[in-house]
This record gives sequence, C-alpha cells and structure tokens, in this order.
Amino acid sequence: MMSDNILNNYDEVLIPKDLESILHVGRSTVYRLLGEGTIKSIKIGNSYRIPKMSLVEFMYPNATTGKE
Repeated sequence: MMSDNILNNYDEVLIPKDLESILHVGRSTVYRLLGEGTIKSIKIGNSYRIPKMSLVEFMYPNATTGKE
C-alpha cells in the first residue's frame, strides 16, 4: 500500500466512529456491517473494536496478503 495511506493516521485497533470517517458511511451502516460480520470485529461489552487489518481485508478483498 502507499505510504500516504489514510489508514496510517489511525491506531491499529479502530472504533466504529473511525469506520464512519474512513468509509464515508453512516452509523447504521457501520453497525450493520459489524453485526453481520462483514467486517470482522471484537465486541467487548457493548463496544466494537475493529483490527485495522479487518478493515483492509474488507476494502481490498482480492489483494494478495503474501501468505500461502
């Protein structure tokens, strides 16, 4: 990925508000994607935490990871 990638401005673990900003979608869309498991996340109590890598996998589903 490019060195000026917007994701470089975020921590390794994101919150739903970060996804709203990055994806330019509303709150209900973010929670739908998380609830359906479309974007992998961890739920701690009532709070979602999203590993940055899960968002990258969602945004670039056909990208090669270098793993075999």
